[in-house]
Amino acid sequence: MESQTRLLGIGTANPGKSYQQSEIAEMLGVMDTKIARIFNNSHIKTRNVCFTDFDENGAVKEETSLDLWNKHRKYAVETAEKAIENALEIAGLTVNDIDYIACVTSTGFLCPGLSAHLIKNMGFRQNTQRIDIVGMGCNAGLNGMQPVTNFCKLHPEKFGLLVCSEVCSALYVKDDTIGTAVVNSLFGDGSTAAVFGNRSELKEGVGAEILAFESFIIPDHIDAMRFDFNGDKYEFYLDRQIPYVLGNNIEKPVKALLKKHGLKIRDIDHWVVHSGGRKVIDSIKYNLDISSHDVRHTIDVLREYGNLSSGAFLFSYKRLIDENIAKKGDNLFIITMGPGTTVECCLGKF
Repeated sequence: MESQTRLLGIGTANPGKSYQQSEIAEMLGVMDTKIARIFNNSHIKTRNVCFTDFDENGAVKEETSLDLWNKHRKYAVETAEKAIENALEIAGLTVNDIDYIACVTSTGFLCPGLSAHLIKNMGFRQNTQRIDIVGMGCNAGLNGMQPVTNFCKLHPEKFGLLVCSEVCSALYVKDDTIGTAVVNSLFGDGSTAAVFGNRSELKEGVGAEILAFESFIIPDHIDAMRFDFNGDKYEFYLDRQIPYVLGNNIEKPVKALLKKHGLKIRDIDHWVVHSGGRKVIDSIKYNLDISSHDVRHTIDVLREYGNLSSGAFLFSYKRLIDENIAKKGDNLFIITMGPGTTVECCLGKF
């Protein structure tokens, strides 16, 4: 049987400080009770956010577009480095062992990209192959996983690294609109790193084999999640219909991927779903007929960290691994969702 690429180790890291939702609302100057309810009713209790400059009353100062860009550059790199160190330690590898890096971020633009900064700062080999995936949003972690696993499949003795580093607070805007409140109440800051390879003798059983991917885009809703430029800085827009759009379409890619492998939804032992928000998770559960227990790690990550964008699913996956209940032969299904409107799926086996 052909050897499959295995996920050998995951590391996570969060910058800034963990704040209660009520604290964040207060620091952002939320006075309107209707907007305050958006923060308090989100099923999010805490989030790590990079607030760095406060006025004499403890409120966050208005940040310029340059301030936000500098924030992204600083914390995207620093936090990714910590996540990478953790992932390599778990996999029993060093930076010299990595042959391919895919870096994902949507919360700021860097040129040279994040991969170049990490290679310079951490001492990766100068001939490390790399790709930077920018602007694909919350679904992009699985988009980045595909070239990494393909590389490892083509080069069975080599190792790949996926890095998702998002500083969502580098996109925060301060105003009193409902749309801004939804975004500012949902997203948190965090980075993940995942090591892949075919050499199963290294930490065998730590992670699942990655079998296949399925992509699905809904062009009729291309504007439902997007960045708008308001003349001074970028701000993120979320259509209120997103949970229903995703729910109404989620079965198509999920069942398409399962069918290719002779499986049905009932054959999946472990689910890892992007923590896109309470209504999104509920819509996915309802339309796939899966339980709250199936997405318990997704719910926990949302509650403790908020929506971490592209790397959120790896936070959930790490909790599944730490739970130590996956058995040899168990089926894994991963789902991420984001702008496009897009659904990405991945099938794995322990």
